[in-house]
Amino acid sequence: MFHGPSAWFLLLLFLVPLLIWWMVKGRSKTAISFSSTGLLAGLSPTWKQRLQWVPNALRVAAIVLLIVALARPQEGRKHTVVDSEGIAIEMVVDRSGSMQAMDFQVDGQPVDRLTAVKDVASKFISGDDQLSGRTSDLVGLVTFARHADGIAPPTLDHPYMIKQLDNTQIAMDRNEDGTAIGDALGLAVEKLSALGDGDKQKLKSKVVILLTDGENNAGDVDPVVAAELAATMDVKVYTIGVGTKGQAPVPVIDPFTGRKTFQMAQVNIDEATLKKVAEATGGKYFRATDTESLEKIYSEIDQLEKSRVEAQHFVDYRELAIEPIHAGIGTLPPFVLIAFWLLAAQIVLSNTVFRKITE
Repeated sequence: MFHGPSAWFLLLLFLVPLLIWWMVKGRSKTAISFSSTGLLAGLSPTWKQRLQWVPNALRVAAIVLLIVALARPQEGRKHTVVDSEGIAIEMVVDRSGSMQAMDFQVDGQPVDRLTAVKDVASKFISGDDQLSGRTSDLVGLVTFARHADGIAPPTLDHPYMIKQLDNTQIAMDRNEDGTAIGDALGLAVEKLSALGDGDKQKLKSKVVILLTDGENNAGDVDPVVAAELAATMDVKVYTIGVGTKGQAPVPVIDPFTGRKTFQMAQVNIDEATLKKVAEATGGKYFRATDTESLEKIYSEIDQLEKSRVEAQHFVDYRELAIEPIHAGIGTLPPFVLIAFWLLAAQIVLSNTVFRKITE
């Protein structure tokens, strides 16, 4: 490409054909008057005669290069600097026994609550047609039943995070079953607060997305107390109560036949506590009764918690007229230097090998 105003110099190239015509016309004049050249017609031309066009060709080539140099040919290299402020998100997922209730659907098939949560939460992290994904965000995972477990620390390795989420199983053992909401929230806040100084400088905010289908009946920490701790640490908590109200179908194994059957079980969600937790931290409480409403909730959170990504584009121009030209096979001299060499070669050849006798 060429520098805008200087590109007008390229119009001088239209004069080059006139220059060539003038040089050819000048060659038609004889240097010495001679009575007849008939005796010389049978002689074969010498190599000097065959190459007598070389000096003029060098001169024309040099002029063309000088005109191109005046037009300032440039090579631009684009540089992009991305400045981003992401969000640290802790996904806190209930895996207690009540999460096996079959009141959700994925792709038209009935599934338990945890399977639906895995499906929607994975799309929230990686993105799909409706969700943009959390590309610039640190995402971690805490699961809980009777005890809270830190499965994955806040990380940008989202495939690893999603794999850990997929590996999460419902607590089927009675000794393991329970709902320690307060402990899980406290652990999530602790992990967000423990992020390194380098990560904190790039963070726009810290968020916990807590999903449960029950009441706090295990653990040592009260959920409201954990929420107050989150507020002091500038951690915002979004709470999601998942599952239908009243009764939901729960799979059970018939002790006599070993077959899986379904029976209706009472479902109780402590919505009052979940609302207090969200309000104490500046978050919001949501209610998901099916997969569609759960997807809408994650979509709304996705809109509420946006990362800031700014890209600045710079173009670094190199003046090829006076700077070396990087070609595929190596580096060539700048146009002006090549033109100087051609003119120098033309002058030397015109005054030595191809020197003419003047009239």
